[in-house]
Amino acid sequence: MSEQEVAMLILQGADQRWPLDKDRLTIGRGPDCDIILPDRVVSRRHACIERRNGDYFITDDHSKNGTFVNGEPVTDRPRQLIDGDEIQIALRFRLTFVDAGATAPLSLEEALPTPTPRPSSPGLHLDDTRRMVTVAGRTLEPPLSVAQYRLLRCLVEARGAVVSREEIVAAVWPESHGQGVSEQAIDALVRRLRERLAELDPDHQYIVTVRGHGFRLENP
Repeated sequence: MSEQEVAMLILQGADQRWPLDKDRLTIGRGPDCDIILPDRVVSRRHACIERRNGDYFITDDHSKNGTFVNGEPVTDRPRQLIDGDEIQIALRFRLTFVDAGATAPLSLEEALPTPTPRPSSPGLHLDDTRRMVTVAGRTLEPPLSVAQYRLLRCLVEARGAVVSREEIVAAVWPESHGQGVSEQAIDALVRRLRERLAELDPDHQYIVTVRGHGFRLENP
């Protein structure tokens, strides 16, 4: 599996990233770790990430200062990672988990050249046949992950109406049957999608939080 086809961790605030290209990677300050974070608050063997059938799970390796995902402590029981999750190591290092779908190359059909959208086309537009998103007349590259695209499609189909968290879970994670998807996971996915859209149009907030109700799309 090539580097482009695997998930990765991106260290926030620094130009550093690690492809998760092994079935098991260790995180810590020890020189034998796969991902080395040189700080004394980080244990020599702090945490590990395992790949199982294309999914990624993180566990804490009995570290002194803890491992957190979206602010929640991780134990020695595996916790599945979802695209956009923020991993905190000892509350010092913040890493963003980017799923393989956000970096994987397009299929052969999708790789065919496409006409450049007209700059005069305002707002946000979806092309389901290619899973392509244009924002303010420009194509978003790399393409969104599957989870991100499902969320955006759900918001677009609501046509400005508020979409509840329950509706988001049903649209993005239909296989979960509404079980096991935390509010933090939803917030992390929304945050990551906002960041991707802001890459092309930082002056407009497309996804609006409606406290106590859910989210809605504000498409100019």
